[in-house]
Amino acid sequence: MAKRSGLRFQPSGGARSVQVPTGKKQQLSIERLAHDGRGIAFLEGRTWFVAGALPGERVEARVLGARSQVVEARVERVLEAVPLRRIEPCKHARQCGGCSLQHLPHAEQLALKQRTLDEQLTRTAQLQPEQWAAPLSGPEFAYRRRARIAVRWDARASRLEVGFREASSQNILSIDECPVLVQPLQPIVRALPQVLRALDKPQAIGHVEIFSGTAEALLVRHTAVLGEADLQRLQAFCADHAAQLWLQGTGEPQAFVAGQELGYRLEAWDLQLDFRPGDFVQVNAPVNQAMVAQALEWLAPQPGERVLDLFCGLGNFALPLAQRVRDVVAVEGVAEMVERAQGNARRNGLGNVHFFQADLSKPLADAPWAQHGFDAILLDPPRDGAWDVVRHLAELDADRVLYVSCNPATLARDAAELARQGYRMRRAGILDMFPQTAHVEAMVLFERSGKLR
Repeated sequence: MAKRSGLRFQPSGGARSVQVPTGKKQQLSIERLAHDGRGIAFLEGRTWFVAGALPGERVEARVLGARSQVVEARVERVLEAVPLRRIEPCKHARQCGGCSLQHLPHAEQLALKQRTLDEQLTRTAQLQPEQWAAPLSGPEFAYRRRARIAVRWDARASRLEVGFREASSQNILSIDECPVLVQPLQPIVRALPQVLRALDKPQAIGHVEIFSGTAEALLVRHTAVLGEADLQRLQAFCADHAAQLWLQGTGEPQAFVAGQELGYRLEAWDLQLDFRPGDFVQVNAPVNQAMVAQALEWLAPQPGERVLDLFCGLGNFALPLAQRVRDVVAVEGVAEMVERAQGNARRNGLGNVHFFQADLSKPLADAPWAQHGFDAILLDPPRDGAWDVVRHLAELDADRVLYVSCNPATLARDAAELARQGYRMRRAGILDMFPQTAHVEAMVLFERSGKLR
């Protein structure tokens, strides 16, 4: 056997850094805010992202996780607060994962979102709009008309946990109030845990969603068949709260009482759009109405024009557009949404809007409905953006393009491509669809270079 030399060799990359353990508490000085609203601190070569911290503060933070030189943490105590900090209006704010910015005044939340959009457009696309619009916002509380309630059966305690997910955790936080929910949903949230725990088979409940629109509604997702007694308990609960009961097992959601309809109004245009639980619906009704109005103002559709609405959903933009122009072509990837959008057009007496189901990752100019081009295009894609669409958009020959985004990063990427195709960025602004969170939505108007307005 060879003799050991007694030397200890290090890996070629140098000394291996000791990882910061989860749960460790650390005092930190916060220097600035990240785009997601977390405070940033630097200590011993590591960058700390601290939820609930503000620039200029000294805090004690608990480590949630660490990888390489990045540490994620959450404020345990504020040792030295800045005057900007406000007391969170919701008593659950420091634990609940739903709201991350309640300690920051609303005006500062808007400024953070504006900086986020500005920096993404500047850094990624090397673009700036010719005009910045004022932030589009509504009430900072009592705005959310839809929410998912987390449910989990604790076999050890023989108890059903009901509430919202804790921040950076799979734990469920029991709640008795949620200030961001619209008022009609507040009593439902307060009383829901009691009725779910009283079921004969509570472990069959997967999750629950609540909705407020032309009616209030409760969707119960169940993983096993519910007995007649449990169904009657749920229906009685809904009757007490003047809400519809919807159930979902392995298929699509179904109304417990056949024929019940759920929808929302676009009052400025005297339109009603029906939807089913599971469909995408903007959660903030006031901002949604303001968003549609701003889209029409910026796009300035004219009576004789043909307009394309991509990622049209239920017709949130297409139906108001159809009241202004000769023809609207609206395209959506989900067949069920197309069917419901067609029904919405019929019920609102709009025969000049035509809905199509299409794979929006394929070239658009080859589609029969795109053969004659368009005067203007509106697109409202999901978080992944619309790369497959925008790289062929110039083929559709539109002078104006309005892009509604829920992700500044993919918006910036797509904006750079539109600029390459000869579109200039005329206007841009944020849409405060989710107050108390760092989520940024935006609207940008592009016009073909040389076009006079």
